Amino acid sequence: MAGLNCKVIQSTSDEAPGLLAYVEHHLGAHHSPDLFHVPQELSKAVAAPMAAKQRAAAKAVTTAAEPLSRVQEHIQHVDAQPERRSPGRPPKAVPSPEQAQQEVEATRQEYQRLPGQREQVSQSIRAIGHAYHFVDLDRGVRRNGKLIVSDIQPQIDTIRAIAQQEGRSQACFDRLEKAERVVPKMQATIEFVSGYVRQQVQQLELTSPQSFAMHARLIPSSYLERVAATRTVTQGQARRVLAERLRTSLFEPEGPLGALSVLQQNHLKAEAAKLAEVFQRSSSNVEGRNGYLSRRNHQLRGLDHPRKRECLTAMHNFFLTRADGTTAAERFFGQKPRSMFAVILASVEIPPAPLSPPRRDVA
Repeated sequence: MAGLNCKVIQSTSDEAPGLLAYVEHHLGAHHSPDLFHVPQELSKAVAAPMAAKQRAAAKAVTTAAEPLSRVQEHIQHVDAQPERRSPGRPPKAVPSPEQAQQEVEATRQEYQRLPGQREQVSQSIRAIGHAYHFVDLDRGVRRNGKLIVSDIQPQIDTIRAIAQQEGRSQACFDRLEKAERVVPKMQATIEFVSGYVRQQVQQLELTSPQSFAMHARLIPSSYLERVAATRTVTQGQARRVLAERLRTSLFEPEGPLGALSVLQQNHLKAEAAKLAEVFQRSSSNVEGRNGYLSRRNHQLRGLDHPRKRECLTAMHNFFLTRADGTTAAERFFGQKPRSMFAVILASVEIPPAPLSPPRRDVA
């Protein structure tokens, strides 16, 4: 960020104390928790142990069925031919058919019960991710921090109740508490984003109907399109349809933004798209690039050389493009920069022509 006219307003990361202290004391910015670590802790605490328990229950069903089959074979053998007592140690007592059948039924019931419990835990974890959004994905309305907490906390309570029924260890409940401590920070992040968006919209100097349209419809529609871009075409279709329905009537002649010029309308659309991106609930884009570099480039020699890292960063920011043809630098600065290779060619001195032409072989 050195030399750039930029200001850091927030940082999205995990709850490492060093990162939190750096953001608070050095950057003076807001810290937004990474949503990934909440489902991760819940999954490690309950979902993963229950999956292991389900695999053990499936194995126990097979193991319990073997004594029952031996008992049935023994009964058939006794009925067909009476057993003759031979000298020596008496044979091992065979369990009764009723006892073997009860053991099989008990293990089968345990095996059938666990999938329902696991599915309930999975649904609660997915509900947490669905609730932590700046805009309601089903209705297209803005959400506040208290409403999000009221949706997330019951899901954690449900997972805790299941953990208590399963008799989980104290380490499990420590992970649950660790995930629960992030919930107030989620509420603070929603309040921070709402305040920042409100401040930026006020600077646009819009009328009351226009300002209401920005907050209630244009910004939510941009957020829905942003979420739809992270889904498949089929999964994101409902979000795109809802976003289009929210935005269409705004720019009609009788709409609140219809009296504006085309240039002003495009400016408001760009501002709405920019404000919709203020809410950052995950650092997956950074982690994804780190993973990509680790998988593609870290096996190459010389990556620790500063000049090579600078070259790779320049290639990533100014040359590589997305599907829409934009580079990272163009998205960051809001305009298309000069051609990187044209700048390189302009700064490189072309070597002069040789003094004499090369000799040709005479046939």
